[in-house]
Amino acid sequence: MRLVPGWALLSSGCAPVALIGGWTFAASLEGPAYDPATQTISVLAAYGAAGFWVMTAALAALGVCHVLTALGLRPAALPGRAALGAGGVAALVVALIPPPSSGGSLRHGSVAAVAFVLLAVWPVLAADRRGAAPWGLRPVPSLTATALMVVGAAWFMIEMHQGGAAGVAERLVTALQSLWPFVVVASCLLHRHHEGPSR
Repeated sequence: MRLVPGWALLSSGCAPVALIGGWTFAASLEGPAYDPATQTISVLAAYGAAGFWVMTAALAALGVCHVLTALGLRPAALPGRAALGAGGVAALVVALIPPPSSGGSLRHGSVAAVAFVLLAVWPVLAADRRGAAPWGLRPVPSLTATALMVVGAAWFMIEMHQGGAAGVAERLVTALQSLWPFVVVASCLLHRHHEGPSR
């Protein structure tokens, strides 16, 4: 099995820290006018928002983390690595085209949707169907992760349409998407430790 470099644990671990820390700090800058239960992360990254620079930097850092992790996640199947890396690039583009302070943005929404899809499908595309694969790359955990992300994205769309708890749904699915690469990298490193050094 090809080895995962130690720095991939750092890049994958920084992804959820950047995202969750970013939206938490940006929301605190907005104050009580911002409702994280019903309002999306994009509101924090909009032009004119008090936490605009924080959320933009957090999305950019998230994208860089995913690209680096994709480069280091050598045991994963190539389509999954490509999807993770492309999802990271899409997150960078999301940071570069923030929505306006009021109303929607087709460009921002479209790129965010692409990022959602890529980061949802990469686990199942990265799966290794050989029996000796690390836990995070086995078919059942990979398919489960993708299914949970798809369900979370569907819940988000429903809440957006109904004007409900869109913020909660979005935070749940994006937190899972940002955390899963770390789980996979950690499982690869643990697998290598238990299997012993490989050539």
